[in-house]
Amino acid sequence: MDVKIFTTGGTIDKVYFDAKSTYEVGDPQIVDILREANVTIDWELETLFRKDSLDLTDEDRAVIVEKVRRESCPRILITHGTDTMIETAKALQGIPGKTIVLVGSLSPARFKSSDAEFNIGFALAAVQTLPPGVYIAMNGRIFHPDRVRKNREANRFEPI
Repeated sequence: MDVKIFTTGGTIDKVYFDAKSTYEVGDPQIVDILREANVTIDWELETLFRKDSLDLTDEDRAVIVEKVRRESCPRILITHGTDTMIETAKALQGIPGKTIVLVGSLSPARFKSSDAEFNIGFALAAVQTLPPGVYIAMNGRIFHPDRVRKNREANRFEPI
């Protein structure tokens, strides 16, 4: 296997039901995105959670860390909600010998104008080429977890 993918939910997988923002976190959209893009690397997916990242707890983060630590594949891609992605990335620091890339989207993958497809493609390239460490791949940039913030007003990730 070239890449192990863990999904945790977040906006990337949200399904909205009405104009008042009633939603649920649905099936991982990365499967369809990779299939439609004709991605030919060998990958395996495991769903850990279907939660908005604001609902992820420290216990959930501990599960993510343990799953990544025990995974034999050295290249890990994690789809994650953007609100607490940085906290999870920081929790993953210190796992040796693995390239770990977290990715999400600022609008659901099911939306026509979503950033999900671009972000996933970018993150998939990053996880295959970066040296071991923990990274966030958003908005066409690679960030270190200690040097990034989510700018909610501008709707993007940026260096600090």
